[in-house]
Amino acid sequence: MTLNVDLYYTMRSPYCYLATPQLRDLVSEYDLIFNLKPVFPLAKSDPNFFKGVNPLWPPYLVKDTDRIAKRLEIPFRWPPKPDPIVMDMHTLKVATEQPYIDRLTSLAQVAAERGLGLEFVISVSAMIFSPDIDGWDTGNHLAEAVADAGMELKALETIIANEGDRLKSAIVSNREQQLAAGHWGAPLFVFEGEIFFGRDRIDDLVWHLKNNGLSCR
Repeated sequence: MTLNVDLYYTMRSPYCYLATPQLRDLVSEYDLIFNLKPVFPLAKSDPNFFKGVNPLWPPYLVKDTDRIAKRLEIPFRWPPKPDPIVMDMHTLKVATEQPYIDRLTSLAQVAAERGLGLEFVISVSAMIFSPDIDGWDTGNHLAEAVADAGMELKALETIIANEGDRLKSAIVSNREQQLAAGHWGAPLFVFEGEIFFGRDRIDDLVWHLKNNGLSCR
């Protein structure tokens, strides 16, 4: 029996990206589907979030994510170039207009609706966080990453142009579902009401799924 897990994911979170190789391996090994539920990062959904965090947290995030990437041998750079969120990293003021994250999250929503959400975040996140790519938003970088996920960028962007309001409503609904499940962060995994927050809880998720009939392919 195929088990379905809802995955709440932001296109800016380094922790979301660093989870993708393990998620790819899990769906290859087990009869398992991750239903992507794209959400906006806290910097957009709660612009005052970073003003209230302990000032020790941002530098720790940089060290922690770099360490995880090295241990797992995952190509990684934080912040990406450009950062999907437009904000002043000194004042932590978040810009009103967010062209990068709006575009990326809408693309992810379309991919999810096509049943290729996980493929999208695996490929596109690897491109965004690649230490070898400066200006992921320029040239053919994004188009090639979307193609690697089995889709065509122009086709997805046509949908966004024609159905932008609907997609934004869907993303807002994802956020409402995320909060209703019992958490605000990403990556968040939800299986039949049970929630697991963070890439370091994936092993607990798998243990729980095995207790509920998860089987190998």
